[in-house]
Amino acid sequence: MRIICFLILFFTVFLSSHAQINRLKVFEPDSTETGFKIVRIKDTKLRYLTREAKLTDPRTVLNRVKPLKRWYKRFKPTSFWKKVNEFGLNVNEVSFVNWNAGGDNSVSALASFRFARNYKFRYLNWDNEAQLRYGMNAQEGRKLRKTDDQLRLSTTISFRKDTITNWYYSVKANFNTQFSNGFKYPDRVTPISRFMAPGYLFVGIGTSYIPPNDKFNLYISPATMKSTFVLDEALSDLGSFGVEAGDNVFMEMGFLITNTWEKEVLKNVHMKHRINLYTDYVRSFGNVDVDWEMNFNLKVNQYINANIGTHLIFDDDIKFDEVVADDGTIVDPGISRIQFKQLLGVGILYNF
Repeated sequence: MRIICFLILFFTVFLSSHAQINRLKVFEPDSTETGFKIVRIKDTKLRYLTREAKLTDPRTVLNRVKPLKRWYKRFKPTSFWKKVNEFGLNVNEVSFVNWNAGGDNSVSALASFRFARNYKFRYLNWDNEAQLRYGMNAQEGRKLRKTDDQLRLSTTISFRKDTITNWYYSVKANFNTQFSNGFKYPDRVTPISRFMAPGYLFVGIGTSYIPPNDKFNLYISPATMKSTFVLDEALSDLGSFGVEAGDNVFMEMGFLITNTWEKEVLKNVHMKHRINLYTDYVRSFGNVDVDWEMNFNLKVNQYINANIGTHLIFDDDIKFDEVVADDGTIVDPGISRIQFKQLLGVGILYNF
């Protein structure tokens, strides 16, 4: 019996060693050469799918893509530039229909633009600003009248020795003028001011105090050159705005202090303050020229706001009540007076 079992086991092992192995059709050799072979797997369809297997065609996924219902904020790299683009339009209107108390219909409009490009990084601070304002008033029974006219450009380059101090060495330049002719109404024939008549240019060096929040700026310059331009021949011949009769430019050297401050004094009440103080070293040291502007912006919502502002100017070179004889000679050059302007308006303020 043992001999029979041994013979059966021997023949089983012998037949197994000489059996032929049939390769699966899934695997096909890429070549018949001996050695390294590359075997590629064919795409075969599964006969029995597992519970978690999902057969999908990737081309059909795009058919189910829907557009975004809202735009997500894209990533923006850090920039050391701060820009401001503002457009404001204030409109005041009064209309009467069978009004027993009487009155004249009138419409006033004031448009303003403000652009700012400010750069601040470590030791360098560079501020640039442009302000443009123009206002008109139309009243029943009379022609259009100008209510506001301003063109103001300024640039300041400041440098500090380290990142701890708030004091900078600064170079500053300001330019002010107007767009169109100014008249002393109801006279519309003889203009009392024009574009670049007057025009003011301040260029100086000094020091600035600029805190980290950039809402306060104090500039002190012991050496500032003030240039007054009167490029209109008629006004130049009259010696207006401090120039000598017949000259177009008058230059002074003096001391300048400039301060700007922005602050939210109450909720949705934004204050903006600007003042320039200048005195000349040669002609009238101690006689200070003042240019002070204060504005309160009362925000109703993102676009609608109310504006209350005042503007005060005192310039010793601007004379009033000048007396001229019939032959054109000046009998009395007049006196300097405080110029004051107040405005109140409701309108839109759009940032873009």
